[in-house]
Amino acid sequence: MFKDISAFGKGLKLTFKHLFMAGKPFRPVTFNYPEVKRPQSPRFRGVHKLQRHPDGLERCVGCSLCSVACPSDAIFVKAAENDREKPVSYGERFAEIYQIDMLRCIFCGFCEEACPEDAVVLGTEWEIAHADRNSFVFDKTEMIVPKSEAATNFRPALTWPKQSALFEEAKNTWTAGRDIQ
Repeated sequence: MFKDISAFGKGLKLTFKHLFMAGKPFRPVTFNYPEVKRPQSPRFRGVHKLQRHPDGLERCVGCSLCSVACPSDAIFVKAAENDREKPVSYGERFAEIYQIDMLRCIFCGFCEEACPEDAVVLGTEWEIAHADRNSFVFDKTEMIVPKSEAATNFRPALTWPKQSALFEEAKNTWTAGRDIQ
């Protein structure tokens, strides 16, 4: 019985310690969500984007490697022959139909890694609420980057953090006396 009362007292002590924050100023831990959004990691994998070349042509050549690499079978690609007079992409083919079922997608990034043209990029957008299931099947027109944003912010997840001085010192020590460029 005494153990129960002491445990109860320890719990109340912890509660009051956090309630009054031991003299520290109050700091809220929540965000006002629609107005203020939590910052995401630069390597966050969100909704898919289909990238363009700087001249506006699509990067996707319809090779379907992304759909082969997808473990949840969420991607469907139908390729068509590219018109020589008015090309859609630089390849012989282009993706006539490109669909991703976002309810099946597990945001693993395999499609992004499998793409030889760097056409598929998992962006930073994550707010994709819809009222019905059919709205979660995104097609090419919803995912393609506008021509005005073709060359900006391309593959932000591949930017490497700055190396520390300790890393540089270790690298220089390791490469000293070796024929490494």
